[in-house]
Formats: sequence, structure tokens, C-alpha cells
Amino acid sequence: MVVDQIDLKILELLQADGSLTFTEIARKLGLNESTVRKRVMALREREVIRKFTVIIDPAKIGFNTVAIVGIDVDPSKLLEVAHRLCEIEEVKRVATSTGDHMIMAEIWARDGRELSKIMSESIGKIEGVKKICPSIILEKLKG
Repeated sequence: MVVDQIDLKILELLQADGSLTFTEIARKLGLNESTVRKRVMALREREVIRKFTVIIDPAKIGFNTVAIVGIDVDPSKLLEVAHRLCEIEEVKRVATSTGDHMIMAEIWARDGRELSKIMSESIGKIEGVKKICPSIILEKLKG
């Protein structure tokens, strides 16, 4: 499963702007449109590209409080808690991790009061959750 320099350039362009057409990518890289199309399809088939998505600015749709939340759990409940977190609408990302916390989650809330409610009424009531440690994002500089 080797990815060459051309694939890496295609990936870089798509990461910067996932709406680029094959023709636009081909023009930027000096390639044929069919070459770009075949390479992107191959990257998708090999799951190098898992999906195309939209990146939203949460504040522009009313979510003014975004937090990265570390969650400590009973080790025997780790995956069960992680999957339950995935079911909560306001939880946008979930990852198991090493380090200070066993699970890291990104939560979008309208304000601090709503964030507190999500943490206490949704996350805090999941069996196996021991500790919730929120860090509110002040400004996102990359990503």
C-alpha cells in the first residue's frame, strides 16, 4: 500500500479544499483529469481517503462554546462508554487515548450552561464514567 509523491500532492490539495474537482487538481499538478480520477478512486478503495466532509465553524451556527473533554472511566467500561459518547448529538468527536485521560471528546454547546448540562446529565450518567475534565477552546488556530 505505497502512496507516492503524486498521491501525497493530491491528498494535500484535497485536505486544503475537498471541493476541488478532478479537473482543477489535474490543472494544478500538470496531470490528466483521468489520472487524478483514477488515483483518487484508488485512494478511496484503499481507504487512505475514508470520506469527504465539510468543516463547519461552530460559532457561525450558534455553538459558542466548544470544549475538549477528558473523561476517565472504569477500564472495563472503556469501549462501552466511548460508544455511548458517540450517541450524544453534541459530542462531535470521540477518541480513546493514553496520557491524562482515557477518552477525549469534542463537545459543541450553545453556551457554558448547556456544556455543564451535557456533562452532568448526559455524560456523567453513563455507567463507568469516573471523572470529566473539560477544557474550553478559546481560539482554534489550525484544523
